[in-house]
Amino acid sequence: MKPIRLISGFLTVGVWTLLSRVLGFVRDILIAGFLGAGPVAEAFLIAFALPNMFRRFFAEGAFNMAFVPMFSKKLEKGDDPVGFARDAFAGLATILIVLTVIAQVIMPWLVLAMAGGFAADGRLDLAVGYGRITFIYILFISLAALASGVLNASGRFAAAAAAPVLLNIVLITAVWLSSAGCKCSPEELQAWTGMFLAWGVPIAGVAQLALVWWAAHRAGFTLLPRLPRMTPEIKRLAIIATPAMLAGGVVQVNLLVGRQVASFYDGAIAWLSYADRLYQLPLGVVAIALGVVLLPDLSRRLAAGDDDGGRDAYNRASELALALTIPAAVALIVIPVPLVEVLFMRGAFTSDDAAATALAVMVYGAGLPAFVLQKALQPLYFARGDTKRPFYFAAVAMVVNAVVAIGLSFYVGYIAAAIATTLAGWVMVWQLWRGSRSMGDAAKFDARFKSRFWRIVLSSVLMGAVLLGAVLLVGPALGMATIRYFALAVVVFIGIASYFGIGHLMGAFRLSEFKAAMRRG
Repeated sequence: MKPIRLISGFLTVGVWTLLSRVLGFVRDILIAGFLGAGPVAEAFLIAFALPNMFRRFFAEGAFNMAFVPMFSKKLEKGDDPVGFARDAFAGLATILIVLTVIAQVIMPWLVLAMAGGFAADGRLDLAVGYGRITFIYILFISLAALASGVLNASGRFAAAAAAPVLLNIVLITAVWLSSAGCKCSPEELQAWTGMFLAWGVPIAGVAQLALVWWAAHRAGFTLLPRLPRMTPEIKRLAIIATPAMLAGGVVQVNLLVGRQVASFYDGAIAWLSYADRLYQLPLGVVAIALGVVLLPDLSRRLAAGDDDGGRDAYNRASELALALTIPAAVALIVIPVPLVEVLFMRGAFTSDDAAATALAVMVYGAGLPAFVLQKALQPLYFARGDTKRPFYFAAVAMVVNAVVAIGLSFYVGYIAAAIATTLAGWVMVWQLWRGSRSMGDAAKFDARFKSRFWRIVLSSVLMGAVLLGAVLLVGPALGMATIRYFALAVVVFIGIASYFGIGHLMGAFRLSEFKAAMRRG
């Protein structure tokens, strides 16, 4: 894959992910308006987090980090990649079915493991009921993640990137249907909406799996059901995946610690979830695109002995990712209050909720570049079959996260969870970067990256100053219900235009590079 082709794949995934995140915003705006930060909202958010936690543990995280490089190399050599994919599909499906059955039985303990603060009130029963419904999602979305890995490894990114859009469409529809013609009290409407959302999750999983399975079938990779078997390749996959699964487990422990801390503060789970949605917009667009495109490309290059090409791909992808991420981080730090108030403050979501969410957005914004850099550095290890060192690094980050989140919570409350997440992210990046130095020149940043990096940072800082001025200019309009969306759009447009203008003049990037990649994409 040539560098320009790598960037076009990056942009393809990024555009679809952007659409998914925008629809996710619409979804969360509706949830915030209907449910606010109350018990139904927190119960659903915990229930929804359960299958997503295990999904990242089994599929999109650990399993795919081991599966994609192996599949890419088999595809490069023509070594029966379809048979390998079918065996992996069968093995993963078996594990997931067993896991889903067990989860139905132990759901109360799973909920308490994520939110111990629920034990003292009615949120526990709500979360358990919702959780038993939403957990079914893990079967479909994890198999969809494997099919997506097959498509990504073969250079087909569109269908896999489009699949998450279906989840948000289904959940938006669920919120709308729950309120259509409902003549009930606000409390009854919230309970009704929570149940519709819970059932929407597994329905969306079926739709996502159907989309990527059909796309893989059309690409010549028909993932037919079969009885699981322990072939030498699957055994090797399990050996490689196990450290990555442990690393994924460490990451999920970090999330668990944050949710546990938040569960003891009324509304905090919702505040952190809405803040997470805001910073996940740029993170998802850039980091997911980076990880999806870079890992199979590096794996193929290493299999072909193209170290120089691998280094160039790594540098160009990292350069583009930071060019898009650092200004987003600055924006989240500089104008979190207008962003949260305009996007979320309505209905059951009050001004106090907005202020608490904005503080979390600011803290997460400081960690955004670290979360993206992890996605750039991890493929250097996974493409080489090295899943052990990332696990060790993740374990260190886990300790940092737990100590900071729990220790600081006694002094600063719920925001300790966000501070710990950000700090642990930077600790993880430092370890990944330090460990990559042993890989030689193939894992080093080149002269062009080093030159452009500081220009990107300076351009972003100057853009932040422009954003502050823009907010002061249109400040009153941001509080007017009729035009606040337009006013925020003006602020965002001014920020984007100033960043790309300043960055182009300073040599942080060339706009022609983006245009060429989009034409080739």
